Amino acid sequence: MAARFSRFRFATAGAGCFAVGVLFASAADLTQFSWAQEPSRGVQPSLRGPGAAEGVGSFADIAERVTPAVVAVRTTRTVRATPNRSRGRSPQGMEDLLEQFNGQPPRPQSGEGSGFITSTDGYIVTNNHVVADADQVNIVLSDGRTFRAKVVGTDSTTDVAVVKIDTRNLPTLPIGDDETTRIGDWVLAIGNPLGLDFTVTAGIISAKGRGSELQLPSSGFSISDFIQTDAAINPGNSGGPLVNLRGEVIGLNSAIASATGFYSGYGFAIPITLVKSVTDALIKDGRVRFPVMGVQVSAVTAEDAGINGLTRVAGVKVAAFNPADAGPAKAAGVEVGDVIISVGGKKVDRVSSLQRLVRTRKVGETVPVEVVRYGSRKTFNVKLDEAEGTARVAAAAAPPGVAAPLATANSKLGISVETPPAEMLGVLALPAGRGVRVTGVSQTGPAREGRLQQNDVILEVIFPTPRRSLRSPADLQNVLGTLKDGDYISLLVQRGPVGPANPSLVMNLRVGS
Repeated sequence: MAARFSRFRFATAGAGCFAVGVLFASAADLTQFSWAQEPSRGVQPSLRGPGAAEGVGSFADIAERVTPAVVAVRTTRTVRATPNRSRGRSPQGMEDLLEQFNGQPPRPQSGEGSGFITSTDGYIVTNNHVVADADQVNIVLSDGRTFRAKVVGTDSTTDVAVVKIDTRNLPTLPIGDDETTRIGDWVLAIGNPLGLDFTVTAGIISAKGRGSELQLPSSGFSISDFIQTDAAINPGNSGGPLVNLRGEVIGLNSAIASATGFYSGYGFAIPITLVKSVTDALIKDGRVRFPVMGVQVSAVTAEDAGINGLTRVAGVKVAAFNPADAGPAKAAGVEVGDVIISVGGKKVDRVSSLQRLVRTRKVGETVPVEVVRYGSRKTFNVKLDEAEGTARVAAAAAPPGVAAPLATANSKLGISVETPPAEMLGVLALPAGRGVRVTGVSQTGPAREGRLQQNDVILEVIFPTPRRSLRSPADLQNVLGTLKDGDYISLLVQRGPVGPANPSLVMNLRVGS
């Protein structure tokens, strides 16, 4: 099924990216961005056929070698029925929200995506959004065999997931190096678009480091470093490999730029260097630990470059600290307005390069960060901290004049929240500025198993005292910041429109359990 996104598609939205770390907000309204999911430097070849370049065969040779290690991922999840009578009678984007409260019986819903095998004993990489909330995951191999899969681990912030099937002697794909690929290199995308299993499409790398200029869905993505390709990617391609002409995986196909939800010229893949670090952590530890500098950053403008005496419009500007007025960078001496130009002696020219440099380091490691402050160069030794909640590596603040989504995730409750849009408050009959909306619930966190649900609105913290109303994610974050694992919290929650049939609920949770 093709997931379509708009600003107020609440029922399908995931966690936003306003949290600890080098944060990001994807607010430029330039490109509609949809998931591509259904319900080493490449050598430039001639198009004359096999043997066009040393060590490189034809597209057919590559496809023949790669396809056996690509899989179809078929999922089943339980959703509420969609009554036709609600369509067209509510504000735009509100239909899915209303359907949660109409008493319709649940029904199974199937979905399809792609994946690729990374070990002979059955580990498979795919997208988090392909398997998220699935009741059952089945893997179909290229030879037609089907296996029930176990979800090993997921990371919503990078949209990477690992599943495993119980079999051996499987074909695998070699891992390439996305950092050495160049714009213009040929690539192939392999997957299962539109129900057409094991389809191969070809194109080039159209751009690198994409993300902050796109209108990302509220998905929990924390990266601003996508590989852009014009190889055709459609619903069902999500989780499939993007390979170079050596048959090496350089990216995980994840999304498409489209106003319709179908291919219209460009697709986006998560760089394999990030995918590999996430999958290794999920397999080894069941969780992901990413280091952060504790800052929000934005792209450098011509004015920023001018006032700092930079000869190029490059680097990233420190826009704020996270947590506010604290964090590793702040403690080291970095100030708001500084332009970061290098980390660990390696040049930083944009948000994506900062992401790469930070995420390759370890939590607790101290790295030299060079900044320019009104023309003066300074170096600070920043001891990297662990991202709170699900990992966030590097993120861009919203461009000037564009509001950043007010959303945050916190591992202490295993939820992500945002300030409820006015339309949602109207549907729920809540006053403006009331509560925070739950946008996602971790299946392994304290709020799991229906204790809190997507689109619940947390109105108040009842305990620990004093009792306080919530008006923003920061209000909740401030309370949780005072609690340690094992402490209890009591929340007043509104689920559905205010009225006799939907009284506010008191939800008691144990933090971190």
